[in-house]
Parts: sequence; structure tokens; C-alpha cells
Amino acid sequence: MIEFYLDGRSGLSPYQQLVQQIRHALRLGLLHEGDQLPKVKDVVALLAINPNTVLKAYRELEHDGLVAARPGVGTFVTATLADGSLAAHGPLRQDLRRWLAKARRAGLDDESIEALFHTTFRAAAGEDVA
Repeated sequence: MIEFYLDGRSGLSPYQQLVQQIRHALRLGLLHEGDQLPKVKDVVALLAINPNTVLKAYRELEHDGLVAARPGVGTFVTATLADGSLAAHGPLRQDLRRWLAKARRAGLDDESIEALFHTTFRAAAGEDVA
């Protein structure tokens, strides 16, 4: 089961963070069709947020065809975003962990690592388009 967290520095609203975390879990194969999402009351208790925030996130995912609410039972995954590249994730994750360790040894803090990653990612994406 997925365990949510909120990052006040992300720039995303709490509901957007929940949607993003579920989408990531679906893409990485951490959630599968038939899995139940945490009950709204449990998410509210864990994160100390308004129930409407959780409901909004779940409704957006339902609108996208990724989950379905079953009244009185819960919300369940109906589709996944994982693809054939899932097998490549393990080796890539190990490479990324090594890179992160190297970045930390170089003295970069989390925010600097994140900034470096995002700018490099965007620059590489721009090169692929050009």
C-alpha cells in the first residue's frame, strides 16, 4: 500500500502531491490493478489535511480512469501506468543511487541536487526536441 507524504517546498498543492505520488506508484509498478488506495480518513489522520483535499485527488484519478470508488468500500486501482521499461528500473535506480552518493560526497545538499537534476533534465529534453 502507498504511504503519502507532503513536501511544503514542492510548490504543488497537497491534492496535486497526492495525485503525483499515486501516478508515480502506478508508473513504477508499486500499485497494481485491484489494489486499494488508503481510505480518506486514514490519509486525513496521517497528513492532517482536509478530507476534501484527498477526495479531490481521488476524483481526479477517477476522472483519468486510473481508480474507481466503491461507495462504502474504498477506492481501487483500475489501470496502471507501468510499461515494458519496468525491467530497466532496477539497474537505473542503482546508477542513480551511486550518482546521488557522488553528489553528496561533492558537498551538494538535497536542494542543490534537485536543482541540478531538474535543470539537466530540462536541458536534455530540449536537446531531444531540437
